[in-house]
Amino acid sequence: MARLAKLTIEHSNDVPSVPADNPALLPRLTRKYRDRITGAFVVPAREGQYADFPDALPEALVRALQARGRTRLYSHQRAAWDAVARGEDVVIVTPTASGKTLCYTLPVVTAAIKDHSKALYLFPTKALAQDQVAELIELTRAGELGIRAATFDGDTPGDQRQAIRLNGDIVVSNPDMLHQGILPHHTKWAQFFENLKFVVIDEVHTYRGVFGSHLANVLRRLERICAFYGAKPQFILCSATIGNPQAHAEALLGRPVTAITESGAPSGEKHVLLWNPPVVNPDLGLRASARSQSNRISRLAIKSGLKTLVFAQSRTMVEVLTKYLKDVFDHDPRKPARIRAYRGGYLPTERRDAERAMREGRVDGIVATSALELGVDIGALDVVVLNGYPGSISGTWQRIGRAGRRQQTSLGILVASSDPLDQYVVRHPEFFSEAPPEHARIAPNQPVILLDHIRCAAFELPFLTGDLFGPVVPDVYLEVLAEDGVVHQEGMRWEWIADSYPANAVSLRSVADGNFVVVDRTDGRQTIIAEVDFSSAALMLYEGAIHMVQSVPYQVEKLDWEGRKAYVTRTHVDYYTDAIDYTRLKVLESFDREVAGVGQVHHGEVHVVRRVSGYKKIRYYTHENIGYGPVNLPDQEMHTTSCWWQLPEPVLNALFESRNEALEGFLGAAHALHVVARIAVMADAADLQKSVGSGDGAWSAVRDRSGRGQLRATGGGGLEAESIARFEPTVYLYDNYPGGVGLSEPLWQRQRELLERAQSLLRACECRAGCPACVGPVLEEDLPMAQSPKALALTVLSAFYAV
Repeated sequence: MARLAKLTIEHSNDVPSVPADNPALLPRLTRKYRDRITGAFVVPAREGQYADFPDALPEALVRALQARGRTRLYSHQRAAWDAVARGEDVVIVTPTASGKTLCYTLPVVTAAIKDHSKALYLFPTKALAQDQVAELIELTRAGELGIRAATFDGDTPGDQRQAIRLNGDIVVSNPDMLHQGILPHHTKWAQFFENLKFVVIDEVHTYRGVFGSHLANVLRRLERICAFYGAKPQFILCSATIGNPQAHAEALLGRPVTAITESGAPSGEKHVLLWNPPVVNPDLGLRASARSQSNRISRLAIKSGLKTLVFAQSRTMVEVLTKYLKDVFDHDPRKPARIRAYRGGYLPTERRDAERAMREGRVDGIVATSALELGVDIGALDVVVLNGYPGSISGTWQRIGRAGRRQQTSLGILVASSDPLDQYVVRHPEFFSEAPPEHARIAPNQPVILLDHIRCAAFELPFLTGDLFGPVVPDVYLEVLAEDGVVHQEGMRWEWIADSYPANAVSLRSVADGNFVVVDRTDGRQTIIAEVDFSSAALMLYEGAIHMVQSVPYQVEKLDWEGRKAYVTRTHVDYYTDAIDYTRLKVLESFDREVAGVGQVHHGEVHVVRRVSGYKKIRYYTHENIGYGPVNLPDQEMHTTSCWWQLPEPVLNALFESRNEALEGFLGAAHALHVVARIAVMADAADLQKSVGSGDGAWSAVRDRSGRGQLRATGGGGLEAESIARFEPTVYLYDNYPGGVGLSEPLWQRQRELLERAQSLLRACECRAGCPACVGPVLEEDLPMAQSPKALALTVLSAFYAV
């Protein structure tokens, strides 16, 4: 990452330089909204460093590159070529829009031309795969290379699949399709695997946590099948900036990898603003919403003639912000739409149409989830607005890097939400400018994940006793599978004997598999308009929910949970819906236990139950709650690992005047611990969760609609703290994946550091008594300072930290 030069914005004559396309926007922001900007930075423009084409490049490929305006390479592209030519596995880690694609295109196309070798490209999203194939086709046409490239994913028509298997020189797919659609059917791919020379894996920084742990095992299966067909492919990996690129690549592949980290690509000047919404209630520390500020900034940018991309943290927020911008810029239906939404769940035709409109410059504003964080070519952008901190420094720079892709000066604005992680970043601009990129972590030998993939591998090819699966000898896992009746040992050989198809039961990205389709029944027709992954269905498709597609509202009339279908109709309402859910945990086993102050800290296994109990209706623009509704859906259950803190009841009685005060303290402490834990282990919010409840799972604690702590019994009903016979509240930080994914153990090892950081977070917060940025949503109530949520949370944390 380029070193940031901090800009001074305290004085009116210290206004940063601005995008050349419109010199009025940035001075207007920094002058009119000076009190909201907590930090301003500039990444200076960088001159390119170049190298000549290698002599070994085929003449036809050189002509194709020259026809597309390339007469030389960037220095990192040449370094990648040289490393691949030496036979090394390579990971290239350079900024967005630095030409990483050519790092693998040159050796792959050269090998295809010279000896008809095959290559497999893996991308985390279908959009990236489509984008890559379009690029390869244009290059092939420019030089008449005769290279056959095609995507092979869930959208590929059945009649094209055989042709791709037999004739494809470069097959572009994704890990999910490799896992479920290619490896289990490897006999149909025999000709491809026999000639497979290169495997390209792009955006490897996205493969961390659960997803990355699964991918490492899919690659073990891939190499096993390649060896069966006599091939040993070379791997070329690419990534946005992360803190441990070489170590992460080696963890994915299980062998040494050469890292190329110095970019030779030129780049335009990039300006970055940290924006904290204004305080609307000083006593409670409540601020205006990030949504309102992102909407305001985006409108100003688009009215200034700047191509603008807004990143939102959820699909619902994408649709809400899209509606707000469309109300301003697309109110005339006779004119082409200037605002588009882009997120997962849209049908392939909808996504492709949006991508074309973006590339061709027909769209002025785009609102997207992280689906556009990766390197899909969406044309030249001037401004990127982040509605909330993405959760990592590397993710922030990846998103901001989407602007200025044509080397022009660009502007990125991070608008903080009330989330404490957001508030920490904008209140500590030095953290943003000085913090190194996060490390990507995976745990491929996690027992549940490993067993799933040994099961899949046994279906694909028999195991011999003593065989290796990565660094693991899988004999003990095969014995478990034999007890389940799916494999059979005959001498030294383990054969698959079941009728089941194991890959279909293993999802690489979520706990359960099986996407839900959204069926529009308006006017008596039945048309599929979207799809929703299993883990999100309970939060988005309950009966009564408003499900939006391109900001058009549909109401869910019926949810067929078993059939994975949600039936909707067009509606006209002035609100959207938000699910109310809570989680209950029960301790199953404590592996490790230590005294923590006057309490205890544990590391062990827990049983987790998640329930969606209802939903609220939220009016557009005012965002007031205008109603509630019940939700009746199956609970989602799992066993996982956790780190948890407990205080015995006698200590609670000595520290707090009432059980409700203790409950408020634990809810606030859990909020702060979750924030610092995510930073400590660089965990995605989806992989590391928090909860407050009892050790026996009899009750759990949530905040109600007013911000007051509330108890829920095992059956879901409310209860009073004073009515509980044994009151020992517990703070849980747990891995949000069956069996755990390796996050709980480092939390256990760094328990004292977490307590210290959590206390610092609370004490440094500028609010008087507690706010969403430090202890979470709290009740607006005038209490003595000693009974404030912040003071109560500090009491809990100090009790665990006492010597």
